[in-house]
Amino acid sequence: MSGADLADALGPGTAALHRTTTAEQVAETLRRRITDGALPPGTRLREEAVTTALGVSRNTVREAFRLLAHQRLVGHALHRGVHVRTVSAGDVRELFATRRLVQPLGVEAALRDAELRERLRAQVMAARAAASAGDWTAVGTANMAFHLVMVSGCGSVHVTEMFEQLIAELRLAFLQMPDERALHEPYVAANDHLVELLDAGRRTAAITALTGYLDASERQLLAVLDHAPPPRPAPPRPAPP
Repeated sequence: MSGADLADALGPGTAALHRTTTAEQVAETLRRRITDGALPPGTRLREEAVTTALGVSRNTVREAFRLLAHQRLVGHALHRGVHVRTVSAGDVRELFATRRLVQPLGVEAALRDAELRERLRAQVMAARAAASAGDWTAVGTANMAFHLVMVSGCGSVHVTEMFEQLIAELRLAFLQMPDERALHEPYVAANDHLVELLDAGRRTAAITALTGYLDASERQLLAVLDHAPPPRPAPPRPAPP
């Protein structure tokens, strides 16, 4: 991705960031663009392009890259600079193990909170509208927002921040799938069904549905990633004369 393409991917609103923007805010902007699918795995994050797009210093961008590396969203390869990570099958197994621990908290919250269920329903409607338009990347974004809304309902800032990072890393796995429609389409109806169960107060059925949902999603990703070749290393640079 060229410097101009990277600036476009960061979006028109990001140039309005104030000069005093912190590295955490820059990292958050980049993380959200990764979650949105604008920065797919392997994208090189050119320091100068990010600096120009966000109107911040190079030192701030470097610190943001360090934060994103800590969140497992970017990596640094010799002779290639900073790039958006490619997620492995092992990564996916760890992500889903965490989801199985955390997401039942969101089910409990949604059972108690009618307003939260309305926010979940709004994400289902957004996914249906995107599906009707054939925008499967947007369907995936709405699907991820659905689960983030649910987990945020548990009221823990720490859990929500952790899950935001998990969702961003998981999106990298989604972007490695060969068919976005086949990946995302089944979960539009699955999310709708989950909201129906929550509205009806059917706790056990909702937990069972969520468990089956996560199992199916993990299998779908691993069916591809378990057979994916490892990332190819960058060719070595010739030695200077």
